[in-house]
Amino acid sequence: MIVYNQAFDLYHTIFRILHFLNKFENGTKIEVERIRIWDFYLLFPSKIHEIKLRQTESDIRKLRKEFIKDSNNPYEKVYENRKVFEKIKPYQLAALNCIASYGIIDKSSINLQRVKILNKDILAEFVNNFDELTPKEKNVISLMTGHFNQISLFGENGLKSRTSLMESRYDA
Repeated sequence: MIVYNQAFDLYHTIFRILHFLNKFENGTKIEVERIRIWDFYLLFPSKIHEIKLRQTESDIRKLRKEFIKDSNNPYEKVYENRKVFEKIKPYQLAALNCIASYGIIDKSSINLQRVKILNKDILAEFVNNFDELTPKEKNVISLMTGHFNQISLFGENGLKSRTSLMESRYDA
């Protein structure tokens, strides 16, 4: 039996990343690792409830509980987050390189572990031709590009540490 999983679909990965990038303007720089983490949570939205939040972030806790419901979808079940996160890495990097080939982001900045938006017009044109996102997907994108964009990627309270998707122990 063949089962489709959007996590291992290059075109769907491009679709997801373009939606994230569309939230930003020309010249914006975002870490590649941050985009990869966001993408993981867009793929598996119920995993958002596992992100460690500080006590002062009770508003985010309420938002995530109300707008990103924990589902029992068997296709969203992930037992080893880090392994799945590493398995989707080649698709995510290939998607970023493909997006760079269209001139939407800077190819040379990807090698520096950054994504720099070059052409918001082309980006918006692509995204406008896509089908509408589900409310849950819109909520995940808003939460990731809003609150989780403000959090440092590194350190004890950084995004890498809070998600436990990547090693953060040796970060500065």
